[in-house]
Amino acid sequence: MSVERTTAAGGMETSYGFRKVGAGDKQSLVNDVFHKVANRYDLMNDLMSGGLHRLWKDAMVAWLNPPKRAGWKVLDVAGGTGDIAFRIIEASHRHAHATVLDINGSMLEVGRDRAEKKNLSENTDFVEANAEALPFDDDTFDAYTIAFGIRNVPRIDVALSEAFRVLKRGGRFLCLEFSEVDMPLLDKAYEAWSFNAIPKIGKAVTGDGEPYSYLVESIRKFPNQQNFAAMITRAGFDRVTYRNYSGGIAALHSGWKL
Repeated sequence: MSVERTTAAGGMETSYGFRKVGAGDKQSLVNDVFHKVANRYDLMNDLMSGGLHRLWKDAMVAWLNPPKRAGWKVLDVAGGTGDIAFRIIEASHRHAHATVLDINGSMLEVGRDRAEKKNLSENTDFVEANAEALPFDDDTFDAYTIAFGIRNVPRIDVALSEAFRVLKRGGRFLCLEFSEVDMPLLDKAYEAWSFNAIPKIGKAVTGDGEPYSYLVESIRKFPNQQNFAAMITRAGFDRVTYRNYSGGIAALHSGWKL
């Protein structure tokens, strides 16, 4: 495919999938996508990863290794349905407190309902806000997590700077995101599946294939592993590294505020 990925220099802020949009226009378009898919969010990720997102999320929480003590706080950004937050709380033996932040109220509504059903309401807060302007004081959280959400943020550099700001010294940044496949045969098969099958399946299941077209296009435009790691470093983080999953279909990036 001839479409070029964006780089550490930027470009996602005016990229709505393969469409170039005006500065400031992307956020409302992305919001509309997630209003449409909020109730089918897990299904969406199942379609886009063949169900592997569940294993990758488990691996993310295992690498985070939240302590089993009270007072430890994590901010999970773009995590409205609570998928990552609930895993972290359970991994801490229900000692951790998670603040789930999302710009999309429909996603947060799903998360609140799920928290009640899991008896995790006391361990969670749900905040509707923008990742580019976090409504928290400096040095508030022990960890910041974001899974399959950073590529939907228009100004990724601003979001990374905000992540650095709200973390305590010694705090951990973890970002799980679809990335660039590094296996020649797998990349062709994955691209064919993504662009030909996923939108059609999404339309058959939900009645609307357009959100799925945007999501697979946004994966193809997102910076590759090295470029995204460079952006994390530029935001001030130290010991920046990443792990590839499933040949690079997804990558988990880590950084520390030291």
